[in-house]
Amino acid sequence: MLCEAPGRPLRLASVPVPLPGPGQALVRVAACAVCRTDLHVVDGDLAPAKPAVIPGHQIVGRVSALGEGVAGLAVGDRVGIPWLGWTCGECRFCRLGRENLCETARFTGWQIDGGYAEFAVADARYCLLLPPDYDDIAAAPLLCAGLIGHRALRMAGEARRLGLYGFGAAAHIVAQVARFQGREVFAFTRPGDAAAQAFARRLGAVWAGGSDEPAPAPLEAAILFAPAGHLVAAALRAVEPGGVVVCAGIHMSDIPSFPYGLLWRERAVRSVANLTRQDGLDFLRLAPRVPVRTHTEAVPLEAANAALDRLRQGRASGALVLVP
Repeated sequence: MLCEAPGRPLRLASVPVPLPGPGQALVRVAACAVCRTDLHVVDGDLAPAKPAVIPGHQIVGRVSALGEGVAGLAVGDRVGIPWLGWTCGECRFCRLGRENLCETARFTGWQIDGGYAEFAVADARYCLLLPPDYDDIAAAPLLCAGLIGHRALRMAGEARRLGLYGFGAAAHIVAQVARFQGREVFAFTRPGDAAAQAFARRLGAVWAGGSDEPAPAPLEAAILFAPAGHLVAAALRAVEPGGVVVCAGIHMSDIPSFPYGLLWRERAVRSVANLTRQDGLDFLRLAPRVPVRTHTEAVPLEAANAALDRLRQGRASGALVLVP
């Protein structure tokens, strides 16, 4: 499914099977979860990085061929391919172990063709071996909703009362991890979205309501998965002094001005950028222990446009997963 121009539907196309170069793996795609970042690519919120790109960065598949110089992978291995697809390994951020901030990083499904396809080529360094506890469809949302959600949870520190704004694919995973860690979860959904609120309660939220409602108790931290800038002020109102608001998306609408009093008393706002391979290793060890149970709906690859539209309209519970 090719994205040929922002704002246009993806086009079903036949293209040659790519060949892996040195250090790369060719992966036969079994499943690829749909992510809000895919919407940012397709809708043009992220500037096009190549004339046509195959979106998708929550890829599960099996290695079918290896390029020269690959170590640690074998043909037949089941791997996951995440958003972060390549880093230089040489810049100051890479040398400090902060490869998520690499100055020349490249990303799957944006600068590198992704998983809305039958095959994908990936840098073998960024192919993560997957735990056997999950089938292909269940594993797919772990590759971004899980990984970046978990990084955002770490950025929230030791907060015991945690607010989650936007209860979709990422939040439904983070809520399970947070409950496993003994935290209280407060879920904020689109106003009036009773189904999402009920879903959050089933996953252990102690409270669920609209994002226009006040929190029933002061929060110690909040994570924003909804890409709506006006929610930053709402979250700041909800957190107590010393609390942190974590913005977990790669793109967000502009943040309106707000009075300094909302930030004062050592509240903080911070963003999460991408992920590291260590994030992947850590979370994929943790998920089976929780155990995280992903709520998924399989969708045929050729129905990718319909899946993206459902996500755009907020009509997806859990994660939609494309299956070739």
